[in-house]
Order: sequence, then C-alpha cells, then structure tokens
Amino acid sequence: MTTIGLRRMWPRDPGEGHRAASPLELLFDLVFVVAVGFAAMNLHEIEAEGHVTSAIASYAFVFFSIWWAWLNFSWFATSFDTDDWLYRVMTFVQMGGVLVLAAGVGPAMRDGEYSVVVIGYVVMRLALVGQWIRAAVSSPRYRSTALHYAVGITVVQVLWVGMLATPAGWPRVIAPVLVLFEVLVPIWSESRAETTPWHTHHIAERYALFTLIVLGEGLVASANAVIDGLTHADHLGPLLVLAASGLVIVAGLWWVYFSREQHARIRGLPSALLFGYGHYVVFAAAAAIPAGIEVAVSADAGRADMSDAGVAATVAVPVALFVAAVWALALRPSLALRWNVTVVGLVLAVLATIAVPEASLVLTALLVAATVVVLEVAD
Repeated sequence: MTTIGLRRMWPRDPGEGHRAASPLELLFDLVFVVAVGFAAMNLHEIEAEGHVTSAIASYAFVFFSIWWAWLNFSWFATSFDTDDWLYRVMTFVQMGGVLVLAAGVGPAMRDGEYSVVVIGYVVMRLALVGQWIRAAVSSPRYRSTALHYAVGITVVQVLWVGMLATPAGWPRVIAPVLVLFEVLVPIWSESRAETTPWHTHHIAERYALFTLIVLGEGLVASANAVIDGLTHADHLGPLLVLAASGLVIVAGLWWVYFSREQHARIRGLPSALLFGYGHYVVFAAAAAIPAGIEVAVSADAGRADMSDAGVAATVAVPVALFVAAVWALALRPSLALRWNVTVVGLVLAVLATIAVPEASLVLTALLVAATVVVLEVAD
C-alpha cells in the first residue's frame, strides 16, 4: 500500500494475493540486527571468560525481549498494517525503543543491570498498545480482541517498570514471571474474542526473513575467523578450517529451514501459537551460533578460559537446537517415519560431537550437510 494519508485501521484480508513484507517491515527488521548483534557479541565475550551458565541465562532473557517485541509487531502488522503516516510514525517509535534496548544489552548481560533494556522494551510495547487502541476504534469486529491486547500489554509493562524499583537481585527472580505474563497475553486476548486475521503466507515470509538476519550473523563470524587468521599467519590453517566449517553450518541451516514451505503450519490459534512461540528456539539458537564460532576463534588464539568440550558445545548445542526446533515445527509432518528418525539421530550426533572437541566443529558441519542430504532424498 502506498497511501500515506490517515486511514481507518481496517483488518487486512487474510486471503490477499501477493502479500509480501513491506519496505517498512524490512527497515524494522534491520534495526533488530543491531540488538541481535550486541546480544551475540556479549554472549561470545562472557562465554570466553568462562561464565557459561550466566551467559546463557542472561542471553536467554535479553533475546526474549528482542524476539517478543519483533514477534508482536509482525503479527499485528499482518492483520492491521494501514501503512499511513500515523502507522509509520508509531513503528518508528518502536524502532527507537529497539535502539535503546540494544544500548542496554551489555549492562544487562554482564552486570544484571536491566534498566536500559526495560526502558527500551517498554517504549516498544507501549507504542504497540497505541496501535491496538487504534485498531479497536476502527474495527468493531475485532474491538474486544484489540482492547484485551491493549489492557494486557499495559498491565505487564507497569509490572516491568515496577521491577526496576525492587532491591538488587530481585529482578532475576521477577523477570521470568513477567516473561510468562507476556506470553499469556496473546493467548488470553485471542481465545476470549474474535481471532485476528492472520495472513499465513505473509507471516511465514516474515519469520523466514528474520531467520536470514540471525543466520547472517554467522557469516560475519566466519569472516572474522578469516580476518583473524590473516592477522596471525601462524594460525591461518586452523582458522581457515574453522571459517569453512562455519560457512557450511550456516549454509546447511539455511537449507534446512527453507527446505519446506511453512505457511501450512499456521492454521488455527493453537498451531499459530506453537509456530510463533516455537521460533524463539529457532532464532535464539541461530543467533548463538556466531557467538560460538567467535569463541572458537578466541580459543584458537588462547584467549578463551574454557575447556575444549565447552568450546565445542558453544556451536554444537545451538546447531542441534536449531535443527530440532525446525524439525518439530515444519519438517516432522512432511517426513516419513524413517526420515524423522534419521533427522533426530543426526541431531543427537551433533550433540555427541562434544565428546571429541578437537573435531567437533568439522563433524558438526558434516552432520548438518548430511541433514540437508536426508531432506533432499526424502523429497
């Protein structure tokens, strides 16, 4: 749509032909590249220092805030994107919140200082509340659903702000509870009134585009391995192997994700929720892979305070989670039993490579390539 004058926020037609991501949605995604990149960078640095458990916990929370804001915008846009000037301005406000959140990723992951992350997050969420209120005013059919969203989101944002006033240490306890409240808001809103009109092809494309963004970070990590190798010629050979393995892994995971059409997995409310929420694992795992590659680069240079098995796990575990999540969400229904068993076996084999850390990265790359072959043969 090209009209930028103020329009009534009528629901979009879920059967609309040739529905594709808009230029505004693509710009919105690019802003998230910054936040995802900062999360991956801090994950790499904290893991390399040997604080793996705290790195994973803080990364999981920070990535949730990034993913949840993106997900809610995307599902709202598929139903009510008017592309007029007010819609664009409200979307730009959400982008500003993303940048504020990105600035707070480091303090949140390293020091447990959540203030900046929460402020950026609340800005994004309250901007979306404004959009839901506008949808409620314009669309009588979906008014109840839109108001449920507006009320639910607002209440949880008040709780997030209140969390900042609690004593040190309490935010780590309170945050998981508020995350639960956040994921319950769509369930509460969609199940108590008229379900919003999703465009399944559009949603599948939006998820695919975000997958490309997070996988692209892995290509950057592989390039960094080559650059580091050229800087330190005595380590060139191992780093070239590392870079090549990283490239094979990213290319293989791309192939796995795009080997099947995914829009058919979004049918009623339960399947839509499963598809949407399940992609947290897909995205978080994909974004963690470049951090693992960077940890391997640091380990090769003697700058990682981790065991060899720990270094191997930083790549093998997210790769296994990515493949397992994509299999569960999109591949399993289209594969015969023998192929499903084979894919699950390959996922377990990826995890098993941690037992041979010296060859884990290469073996992981080969197993990802084998998964691609299995899916092609299964066709």
